[in-house]
Amino acid sequence: MTHKLTVALLFGGRSSEHSISCATAGGVLSAIDRERFTVIPIGMTSDGAFTLQPDDAALFALNPAAMPHVADNGTRVRWPESTASRELSVVEADGTVRSLGAVDVVFPILHGPFGEDGTIQGLLELAGLPFVGSGVLASALGMDKHFTKTVLRQAGIAVAPWQTVTARSWATDPAGVESAVTALGLPVFVKPARAGSSVGVSKVSSLGGLADAMATALAEDDKVLIEATLIGREVEIGVLGGRPGQAPRASVAGEVIVSGRDFYDFDAKYLDAPGIDLVCPAELSEAELAEMAELAVRTFEAIGCAGLARVDFFLTADGFVVNEINTMPGFTPISMFPTCWLNSGLSYPELISELIELALAE
Repeated sequence: MTHKLTVALLFGGRSSEHSISCATAGGVLSAIDRERFTVIPIGMTSDGAFTLQPDDAALFALNPAAMPHVADNGTRVRWPESTASRELSVVEADGTVRSLGAVDVVFPILHGPFGEDGTIQGLLELAGLPFVGSGVLASALGMDKHFTKTVLRQAGIAVAPWQTVTARSWATDPAGVESAVTALGLPVFVKPARAGSSVGVSKVSSLGGLADAMATALAEDDKVLIEATLIGREVEIGVLGGRPGQAPRASVAGEVIVSGRDFYDFDAKYLDAPGIDLVCPAELSEAELAEMAELAVRTFEAIGCAGLARVDFFLTADGFVVNEINTMPGFTPISMFPTCWLNSGLSYPELISELIELALAE
């Protein structure tokens, strides 16, 4: 019998994307190859406690009427005391301690701050535990849209024009911010610099709506991006890292078609709100897909990604423009990243196995 690998599945977290991470966990728990992998489900509560959760996908199913979350059941998972061991243990609610055994790899499917931004990656690197996805620097760069754009622009990759505004600059010089918005040209998008899943994002069509949009974004982060609106198709593509010595590779592309909403917001992504159609594969010429794939891999490599990413573009009259990169993209079975790979010949269970294998190969 082949030795089964132990995977610590880490989900939940402190960010506003807690429920989306839980829904991803439900998808992974239902699809991971149980003949190859044993799973330890570790749920991080909204206040940051590491808890041992039931290995039950149904508990974390995506349900718009009752979004999943990590309940604090009183358990506390302990990470290894040094790099000499990969053993996890759990303190039960009654205070007893038991070993969970050694883990081979951690799969941190956390989204947003305190999970996708390099913080949990730093903890895992300190503990000497292999993990799926990018390391500290790439995770931090990918999370912060200002620095993503700065790095990509330096690498010669087109990004949408933007202005970065801090809470202090908005409080002390709102007129200056309004001038910057006017220079970009209305409408603009106002978004937190370090958030995902379209949380805190607003479309502003007049200066009268700027204050409310800034308040919404600043509730998520003390740094805000104001971006020029680009006219074009919204297309997305998945990237997987290569084995040692091999190049990353890209999937087919998907397209977000907005027909009855201002933009692809949180409700459309996860709460089944109308006005959005997801098409995969997108209707692109062979040359367009090849160019998009090449740009996606360049983006992946420019910020030093590992494992996986989804790169979002606008296809404008002047060509492809990178909107953003997600180093831990939405990973529910219906999310764009696994859908793109499914249409590239890699099933959801196979994709999970591939990501674990990539982590171990590194």
